[in-house]
Amino acid sequence: MGKVVFLYRSLAYRNAAADMLRKARKLPRGVERSAARRYARALRDLAKTEAWLEGRVADESRPMPRLKVVASR
Repeated sequence: MGKVVFLYRSLAYRNAAADMLRKARKLPRGVERSAARRYARALRDLAKTEAWLEGRVADESRPMPRLKVVASR
């Protein structure tokens, strides 16, 4: 069930980004168009991040390697 919810959410982000880009193309060049394009880019990046996080949940069962902390001078 979790995979289905993730798929719908990811598709919703991608569709919203595509819709926003279509709206931005219709606007004249300027501040509003730039803002719409930034918003669309953010939605697209959110969909990618969401996909990455969903993939990382399956790997959570593996023990994480310990990182050494090195003091800088």
